[in-house]
Amino acid sequence: MSEAVISAAFDAVPIKRQRRWHIFVFLLPAFIVYTAVMILPLIETLRLSLYNVVDNQETFVGLNNFKVLFGDDRWSHDFWNALRNNLIFFVIHMCVQNPIGIALAALLSLPKLRFVAFYRTAMFLPTLLSFVIVGFIWKLILSPLWGVAPDLMGLVGLKSFFAPWLGKPGTALVTVALISVWQYVGIPMMLIYAALLNIPEEVIEAAECDGITGWSQFWKIKLPLVLPAIGIISILTFVGNFNAFDLVYTVQGALAGPDGSTDILGTLLYRVFFGFQLQLGDRSMGATIATVMFLIILAGVSFYLFIIQRRIRRYQF
Repeated sequence: MSEAVISAAFDAVPIKRQRRWHIFVFLLPAFIVYTAVMILPLIETLRLSLYNVVDNQETFVGLNNFKVLFGDDRWSHDFWNALRNNLIFFVIHMCVQNPIGIALAALLSLPKLRFVAFYRTAMFLPTLLSFVIVGFIWKLILSPLWGVAPDLMGLVGLKSFFAPWLGKPGTALVTVALISVWQYVGIPMMLIYAALLNIPEEVIEAAECDGITGWSQFWKIKLPLVLPAIGIISILTFVGNFNAFDLVYTVQGALAGPDGSTDILGTLLYRVFFGFQLQLGDRSMGATIATVMFLIILAGVSFYLFIIQRRIRRYQF
């Protein structure tokens, strides 16, 4: 029998791949916990948004809850106000937090900068603090009665510009958003910093050989190469801001005052679903608001995955 025949015989025999059942065994506990904590509550929320209580019985009403939320004056005013505030909250983070994070990451990546570890730790430290601590501290700092903000501004001759920003409807939302920026600016900073460190040295050396150095090198070489990381930061900012609740609740309370000027979808959902003070909770309308939040986040994530990410893949290595 020739070698070709023997080789063909061996090729014809199917090779049985060993099934790695241990992978499923290790994944099973995490899958069970994630299903119980995330998937099942999400499904129940979506189901509950299609039902309402009629004559003390849960009745299927279809999309009627959404019609009430968008069309009824009593509900639509609070909903559109919360959605508008949420958009402003998100835009402030995108236009302030992320550019500052990119600038700080660029400064930390300078090769001749000393005490990089100290700066990196100091700027990331607020992210590790509890939102309760952050909210309470900033309420004390900005208090017009016993806060230190007026005295600190007086040291630089700006005391006349101080105002009770958290107590004014026109400035409360911006103030809370900037507090959130202060706390979470370390996240985009660290992600961009890691992306900058991941750029191959050959690319930097080639740019230096072409005479591209300093900030020109950052704008022309480094920034385009970290666009995928910037895209990830943007979508994380979007999801985090449309899920925001804790800091606003800590600083301004469940009513998100003054006059609902800091009310966002998270605080509106809390008051509607669980009730507040003399207001009784409405599970169906609360689930409807939660469903709208889920659809907004789903639309934003889908837009990023199927449109934005495809356009920035060419910059990836």
